[in-house]
Formats: sequence, C-alpha cells, structure tokens
Amino acid sequence: MKPIESFELPEPPKVNYINAQYGLKSWLLTKDHKRIALLYLGSITFFFFIGGLYALMIRLELLTPPGDFMQSTTYNKVFTQHGIIMIFFFLIPSIPATLGNFLIPMMIGAKDLAFPRINLLSWYIYLLGGVITIYALLAGGVDTGWTFYTPFSTTFSNSYVVATGLGIFINGFSSILTGLNFIVTVHTMRAPGMTWFRMPLFVWSLYATSLVMILGTPVIAITILLLAFERIAHVGIFDPALGGDPILFQHLFWFYSHPAVYIMILPSMGVISELIANFSRKNIFGYSFVAFSSLAIAVFGFLVWGHHLFVTSQSVYAGMIFSFLSFAVAIPSAIKVFNWTATLYRSSISYDTPMLFALGFIGLFTVGGMTGLFLASLAVDVHLSDTYFVVAHFHYIMVGGALMGYLGGLHYWWPKISGRMYPEGWGRFSALVIFVGFNLTFLPQFVAGYLGMPRRYHAYPPEFQVFNVLSTAGASILGFGMLIPAIYFVWSMRYGRHAEANPWHLPGLEWRTASPPPTENFEVTPIVTWEAYEFAPAEETEVVGKFRPELERI
Repeated sequence: MKPIESFELPEPPKVNYINAQYGLKSWLLTKDHKRIALLYLGSITFFFFIGGLYALMIRLELLTPPGDFMQSTTYNKVFTQHGIIMIFFFLIPSIPATLGNFLIPMMIGAKDLAFPRINLLSWYIYLLGGVITIYALLAGGVDTGWTFYTPFSTTFSNSYVVATGLGIFINGFSSILTGLNFIVTVHTMRAPGMTWFRMPLFVWSLYATSLVMILGTPVIAITILLLAFERIAHVGIFDPALGGDPILFQHLFWFYSHPAVYIMILPSMGVISELIANFSRKNIFGYSFVAFSSLAIAVFGFLVWGHHLFVTSQSVYAGMIFSFLSFAVAIPSAIKVFNWTATLYRSSISYDTPMLFALGFIGLFTVGGMTGLFLASLAVDVHLSDTYFVVAHFHYIMVGGALMGYLGGLHYWWPKISGRMYPEGWGRFSALVIFVGFNLTFLPQFVAGYLGMPRRYHAYPPEFQVFNVLSTAGASILGFGMLIPAIYFVWSMRYGRHAEANPWHLPGLEWRTASPPPTENFEVTPIVTWEAYEFAPAEETEVVGKFRPELERI
C-alpha cells in the first residue's frame, strides 16, 4: 500500500451531490443515497429534539417530591411519549439511516445502494409513521409506557393507543427496507478486491444490524396488530378477563425489543471501531474477532428476551436459562471493548473530537454493560426491577453508548458529508460538556434505584430529592451540550473551512473521493489492494510486536 501522504486525492469538484441539482423536487424525488441520508438526518434531528423536550419536562417534574408541575396522568403521557419518540424514531434509525445510508456504498466502492427507489421509499414510510405518531401525541397522547403492557393498553387506557401503534407499525417497514437494502448491497456490490475481511468494521456492524432489523421487526409489527385487534374487537388474546394471557404479550414484545437494543448499539460499536483504529493510527487488534462479535451479538440477542420477565410468572428454570444467556451475550461485547483497548495500547493517539466521543463511549458503555449483569442476576433483579437503577442502566447503554457513537461518527464524517470542517475547539468542548452532563444526570439514578425509588411515578418520598436535583442539574448541562454541535454544524455549512478529500489522512475508500463526493461517489470503480486499517504492513506489525522487547534493549 502507498504511504497515506502519497495518495492521489481528487480536488473538490465544482459539481457534487449537494449542488448537482437544485429545487425541492430534486430532493424529494432523489435516488442518491447521500441525499436520502441527509433527508433522514433532518427528520431524525427533529424527532430527537421533540424527545428531548419531553425529557426536559420529566426532569422538571421530578425536581420536587410532591409532583406539582404535572398531574399524574399528564406525567404518564410525557414519559411514554419520550420513550416512543426516542426509541422508534431516533435511536433505531439514527446511525443506519443517516451514516449507514451515506457511507456503505462509498466504503465498499459502490455507486449507490442496491435499491435506490426502495431507499427513498423507506424515508417516506418513516415520515408517514412519524406524522401519524405525532398526530396521536398532539390529539391526546398515550399513557401506557413505551412498552404498551397489556391488559392496560388493550382494555383500560383511554388514550390514543391504536393511533400510536399504527405509527410505530408503519415505521417498522422503513427499518425492514433499510436492512434489506444494506444486506443486498454488501453481498453484491463490493468493489473488485473488497473481500469480506477487507471491509471496514462499520460495514460489518451494519450488516449484523440489518439481520436483526429483518428478522425482528415483523414480530413487533404482528404484536402491535394483535394488541389493536384485541382493543377494537374485544377478542381475548392478552386480556385474562377474556381468556387471554398478558405474559404472552411480554414475550412477543421483548422478543423484538431486546434485539432492538442491539439495533441501536451495534452501529455505534461499528463507528467506535473506525474511530479507535483511525485516531490511534494502528491496525485494529483482532479484526476478525471484532467482525464476528457483531454477528454473535445479533444472534445471541434473540435468545435473551426472557430476562425482562424475571418478576413475572415465568418458570424459575426458564429464568435460570435466560440469566445464563444474558451473561453469555456480554462476552462478544467484552471482546470488542478488549480489542479497542488493545488497539489503543502503545499507539499514537490523536485527541480530536471524534476520538473524545469514542473514549467516552468505551467508559460509559462499560458501566452500562456491567450494571446489566446485575439485572441479569435473578435474585438481584427482584430488588432492582422497575426502579431507577433500570432507567440509569438503559440510558448508559442508549445515550452513553448509542448517542455518543452517533455524535462521534457525525463529527468524524462531517467533512465528507458537508465538505466543511467544524470548529475543533467547540467540538472538544461539547464532548466534555456532554460527558459531564450525562454522568451527573444518570449516576445518581443508580443510587436512587438501589435505595428503592420506583420509576414511572410523578411524586416520590422526600429522601430521594437530592438524587433528582442532581439528575435535573445534569440534564440541563447535557441538553446544553447537545445544542452546541447542532449550532456549529449549521454554522460550518456556510462559514466552516473547506475540507480536503482526506482531512484525517486515512486509508479507507470513503476518503479517496472528493469532499463532498460527486453523485456517483467515484469517477472510476476503485480496485482494493490493501487491508482494512492498513497503517503498516501486517508482517511488519507482527515483527515489531514479536520482537519489541529485544528492539528496545538494542
């Protein structure tokens, strides 16, 4: 492979995917995967700020013990709608629909995704599901919790359960189409020389995520249909008063919704693999282990849903098996964390903004994963179930993990997406503020949950107020930290310094085309003759690693 400095990089083209066509119609009818990624980016950002507004209302309510900001019914709707918006309309599509859509073709040397029209259709389906859900929230909201547990959701709730369920049901087809597109693209459109084991680990993670999307999403769709059918037709499926089984709903719901956690976290893990290798200027440690651990997480993720039912009437023997499997599923994640750490060892680390988010991810995700082992233990879970310990654990994985990876990836690839550089100083400041604000928000919730504070209540005993004041203060800092990138990304699109084709000086294919790229990504189809993350020839790395002590003595 040539030294990175000697790449023949193209000059920024006068015509790129952004200015190739003008007018609203050219965007709404585009088949360019990069433009569709930007359409998703705008839509997902809108839903993120809606979900963040609900989070702000939750924290304001919990600032004082009596519940004097909202009534209990309003509070139920607020935390339900926060969960629905953030999970189904932000976290699940965030990285696959934006960074995945934009980068997969460029990373494997293709001109577009396999099905460009289906790609555009998936965005319209996402919008339709979002509009219906927003209508339900504005018309009166839904108060069942984002889990829609029966029989409350099918029989007793007077809120807009069916309309919200319809929005989520429609949105699921967007995930299925996106996953299908990614799988077919990776199988059939790789450039000459782009073997499976030369693919970036980001592509491996999205391939594994796509498998979960295709196999899991139909289950939640059928479950929502059954829920709506029982609510409308009063047929006994989940309601015990009608001969149904409410635990059956939990099995069906979590059979999808636990793998959905991996839909949210696996893409972030792929981003972190890119950032750790590239900002430490070192071949990734154990490439094949990191790649196959993504597939292992996708497979094992379908086998652990029962740990959400430890305090139900589920068999103790089933609980023991699910507990064992829940510990086992941590092994592939631990492999990733170990290999990232080993890659960092004795490397040349650049502490740019994306790397700060990556290092934050490793710390926060590790805390979230380790606290998950507490909840996977049958006896401990009895005490911690439905407390703020669960809330903190979930957010350490979803915000500390998935969101940190998303922000790290957005900063890393922003020069390629926009052709502009963001202000690095502000980027580092925002990463620090977000890290501090996040920990101040959710660390106290571990303590409050362990001491017995239940979640989903708008009022609580006064002895828990100190933890909630800390959480609300942290949430204010976290919200401020989130606003900073939104401001300077928009600012950079007009005033930012023009980005080089390869501003980070990296070997990946996406950095061998102009910034921003032309519509067809590459002027000629690239031929790949190097390994992924090849900062030094493999044999040279092995020699240096094998004989380093002897070389140091010499």
